Amino acid sequence: MLGHSVMYNIPALSVRKSAAAMLANRFPREAVQAISISPWWVVDVVIGFTAVWIATWARFDFEPGPMKFGSTLIVAAAAAALVAAVGSAKGIYRHRYIVASFDECTALAMVAGVSSALLLVFVSLAAPHPVPRGVPVLSAAFTLGGMLAARWLGRTLAGRQRKNAADRRKVVILGAGRIGQNLARQMQLDERMPFEPVALLDDDPAKRHLHVAGVQVRGTRRDLACVVTRFEADAVVIAIADPEPELIRDVSSQAALLGIGALIVPPVAELIRSARPTGDVRDLKLNDLLGRPPAHLDQEAITAQIIGRRVLVTGAGGSIGSELCRQIHRLGPATLTMLDRDESALHATQLSIYGRAMLDNDDTVLADIRDPLAMRRVFEAYRPEVVIHAAALKHLPLLEKYPLEAWMTNVVGTWNVLCAAREARVGTFVNISTDKAANPISVLGFSKRVTERLTASVASSGEGRYLSVRFGNVLGSRGSVLEAFARQIEEGGPVTVTHPEVTRFFMTIPEACQLVLQAAAIGNGGEALVLDMGEPVRIADVARLLICRAQRTDVDIVWTGMRAGEKLHEELFGADEVRDHRPAHPLISHVSVPPLALLDGEASMVRFADHAAALRWLASEGEVSAAAPVELTPRPAPPDLRLVGVAADAHQYAAS
Repeated sequence: MLGHSVMYNIPALSVRKSAAAMLANRFPREAVQAISISPWWVVDVVIGFTAVWIATWARFDFEPGPMKFGSTLIVAAAAAALVAAVGSAKGIYRHRYIVASFDECTALAMVAGVSSALLLVFVSLAAPHPVPRGVPVLSAAFTLGGMLAARWLGRTLAGRQRKNAADRRKVVILGAGRIGQNLARQMQLDERMPFEPVALLDDDPAKRHLHVAGVQVRGTRRDLACVVTRFEADAVVIAIADPEPELIRDVSSQAALLGIGALIVPPVAELIRSARPTGDVRDLKLNDLLGRPPAHLDQEAITAQIIGRRVLVTGAGGSIGSELCRQIHRLGPATLTMLDRDESALHATQLSIYGRAMLDNDDTVLADIRDPLAMRRVFEAYRPEVVIHAAALKHLPLLEKYPLEAWMTNVVGTWNVLCAAREARVGTFVNISTDKAANPISVLGFSKRVTERLTASVASSGEGRYLSVRFGNVLGSRGSVLEAFARQIEEGGPVTVTHPEVTRFFMTIPEACQLVLQAAAIGNGGEALVLDMGEPVRIADVARLLICRAQRTDVDIVWTGMRAGEKLHEELFGADEVRDHRPAHPLISHVSVPPLALLDGEASMVRFADHAAALRWLASEGEVSAAAPVELTPRPAPPDLRLVGVAADAHQYAAS
């Protein structure tokens, strides 16, 4: 018998599987979900049934004598069926609404009202009336009250269970407006969120003592430390639309002192781009301190300038150069030539673009911009139409000690690339400069100001568009403060900052690269293009933010004093430059740069014997303002250090 049973069960099982597959194909998933019984469906049926009994009992002054058991049972069953039918039609059992939300309460009121109205019609048409006609009206109130109470109880119990979860982080939400209230509710309802809101803070006096999803407003931003200590919070969440950068800096500083994390609700645009859930939060980023949204420039104009053209990038192994190569590659150039003197950096750039780096094709060039013959050979071989010159020395303290090196790379190297580009009839040339070139007082600033003027001098020849782009500090670039601070924090501190009030303009690497490409599209020859970078950011705030993100209370900030060549506050424009001239883009200013008169050929070849001579020439041609005198005290070079220069004006310094 057992064998026969097995023989018969196998086909039966196959038939059931086939039937299930057929049903799955014929009925959509939504229909199957509608057929499945929700726990709230059962609860509401019981409430609708019970409400009629309570209403009938109340109608007879709580005297059971006049009640007709059979008639009341029929009406109660009809009421339960109507509640189930109307509720299903409204969709409250298919997870359309957040439990106990205002939207669900409105839907429940409609269910109770419609079902009771239909029940009243049923009772009125029956002869004789099974129950008094006032019973359906009373039952509507009892039904709605019961459904609301059940959902409140379910939400409360679920919230308590989540609060007892050991892996949930206690957070204080800063902002009791719409964003903060929605976030508090989301944290209470969503089991997947690892946060438990313990308090709200808001500077609006009208929101004092406000309760949201069981969480109370406990004070203002000034009370953050007390509230965090009282509720043993692990983090503070900024839930304010477009918060001011000063607020973000203040909160991050307080969080760093308290040893807790600082989070923020991302802007709507970021949520849309990243497809993040609306209740999601993230760590503070340095972008949040910029005081402006990241600049998104004219992508169509950028693409039109690059697509189908031969492009060459110098310094392709650096932070900016490599990102430029990645962005240019995505725009579809005819060829992309990546030039650098660092073979390992070229390998890394090629790997990041293609996913492999054999270094055996023609898109990578190992060459030094200091070598004029090498530059001529490269330009003759590749005939680029667009050149982006990113190769440079950029570390300010080191260049203060070795100005001759700055002159050799930043000035002579740029001149070599410019001359090769002019001979190859390059149509567009973009020189990457720095905000330190505006009213320069450092060797780096001098050298980059000279490169701007050299670029303008070639532009004055009338062939092609030769222009410059000024950057602020680039977040995340190699050798930036981020790397230094992160390493110091990891080692336990201290974090070294030159001055409590020192500020810098910051931009992200993608912003910097987009600005370069935008300049290639809209810039005119002889100009320097400057991005509107908002308000400058205190370096100390950057340090505090990184300490806060690391949740290290044992890391101190030490003030080391200003270094030679450093400004307390950087500038974007020179004293004699016209600001806010923005003819092509609302975020980009165009600045006219005076060309530097140079002699071509052998007449321009001079020799600098030491760093002092190079610095004097840089300071002279860099247009140092009289209001900012410079101490020309560089470290002497070794006696055998010599360099071929580019300016006839340097003869007098070489002889000194």
